[in-house]
Amino acid sequence: TGKLGKQHINNRGYNKFLKMKGEIEIVLDKEKVEADQKWDGLKGFVTNTSLTMDEVMDNYKQLWNIEKAFRMSKSDLKFRPIFHRKKSRIETHLCIAFCSYKLYKELERLLQEAKSRVSSERAMQILNSVYEIQAHLPESKKPIRKLQVKTDEQSNLLDIFKIQF
Repeated sequence: TGKLGKQHINNRGYNKFLKMKGEIEIVLDKEKVEADQKWDGLKGFVTNTSLTMDEVMDNYKQLWNIEKAFRMSKSDLKFRPIFHRKKSRIETHLCIAFCSYKLYKELERLLQEAKSRVSSERAMQILNSVYEIQAHLPESKKPIRKLQVKTDEQSNLLDIFKIQF
């Protein structure tokens, strides 16, 4: 109709401070801005636990770890949303994601414990470049397996993880 109405203004972001003046003009509602300023710098928490206020705050301060884990699962572990309908498949998918994350954190821990300067991401790239050769001895038919190690980086990582080659 070419007319702007109140229904076109949502209450998100700066829009909550706007009000209609007439049919077309939109102006800043200074009263709403002043009322909102009272809450600047304050953060409220609502919880359904029996934790104390200090425990809630301490747990909230650890939220970055959870956010980092989600980012890592998407980027480093390359987990993508998969849409399952059956409960067992959803649980299995979550279990695989959790196990992958746990293995990644163990890799980080072992590298840190060994005082390695190699990042977890780089360690996975290096280890992905290690190949195993399998052969059978001609007379005894005994199988033998040998890791093909080409670089010092590969050798150092295998030493950290106590893998013989």
